[in-house]
Amino acid sequence: MKRYTIAQIGCGDRGKIHIKGFLANEKRFEYVGLCDLDESKRNAAAADYHIKAPLYTDAEKMLAETKPDILCFVMPPHTRLKMVELGVKYGVKGILMEKPMATSLKEARAIADLCRQNGVKATVCHQHKYIPSMQKLKAIIDSGDIGQIGKIHVNARAWMAELGTHYLDYALWAAGGPAGKWITGHVHGRYKLTSSHPSADFGSAVILLDNDVRLYFECGYLSEQNLTDDEFWLDDRLTVYGTHGFVWAEANGAWQAVTKSSGGELLHGQYRPWVEYMDDMQAMYTRDFAEWMDDDTKIHPSNLEISYRGYEMLEAVYLSALDHSRIDLPIADLDYEDVIGRSLRELPEIKTYIPNPKLNI
Repeated sequence: MKRYTIAQIGCGDRGKIHIKGFLANEKRFEYVGLCDLDESKRNAAAADYHIKAPLYTDAEKMLAETKPDILCFVMPPHTRLKMVELGVKYGVKGILMEKPMATSLKEARAIADLCRQNGVKATVCHQHKYIPSMQKLKAIIDSGDIGQIGKIHVNARAWMAELGTHYLDYALWAAGGPAGKWITGHVHGRYKLTSSHPSADFGSAVILLDNDVRLYFECGYLSEQNLTDDEFWLDDRLTVYGTHGFVWAEANGAWQAVTKSSGGELLHGQYRPWVEYMDDMQAMYTRDFAEWMDDDTKIHPSNLEISYRGYEMLEAVYLSALDHSRIDLPIADLDYEDVIGRSLRELPEIKTYIPNPKLNI
């Protein structure tokens, strides 16, 4: 098995999670560079995790000097395209990035095209696929015990650029990775449009996938509430309906199903919340990246293609709402006004209740 060299940009809280994921697979990965503009964060991360690689404050200098196999960057959304361009310039063959993958569909398309054209395997860190409740859901679907999928429902109380990007990705993963045919959507609320992960306060949509599965999506403060405000970041659910039953899973660890073999009996379970699996799921996510680097057929569950499809659907929610029309997929013409800027200008002021949860991701 090859051991791949890693250069990482970003050593904050999420950056440390990635570091632990690589170190949990130390037989497959070796750090050759660590970079952060904040030298204190970078130095602390290197010391805390005993990383002996050279330390940098200049990302391009690090890539030019270390020529890594893989680039991992953990930075704000507006930097994604620039970092991918740097990675491609210096010949990396793998890229791991955080969500959302961009701040516009034009940027997301450019990232996807760069990776395709240069043979770069890339993932977006939609890592909740590795929590036990989601793994249980996928195992039940893959067993065929709920039959042929006909409908999927997604709800998440956090807004679209935070958890909407996760849960559209998980819905496509559950459905087998299809693209979309069309989407009709609604958005409102301006409070979160100026945040670091800009989003309307609420969005909803009906999406027809190209395998004729219907996907119903609701994300934001008006979506179905199953938990308390203190559990805001755990309050989301993915439900998949088939011809013989259904299965759902939540980030708080709960799952339920009725299947063909259960004979009408409700199956259920409760694992720990996702926040208690942070290191475990990152280790599995990183392990699967090494296996994909080894073997083209072992495609990572969070590969860039499926993440791009989900991102395009999020963009289409805004376009449908702002244009009052159905949006056909894929979106061919990208020469339209930025949907966040347009939303800031066009959406009316409303009173929006947004909890102030203790946990921030």
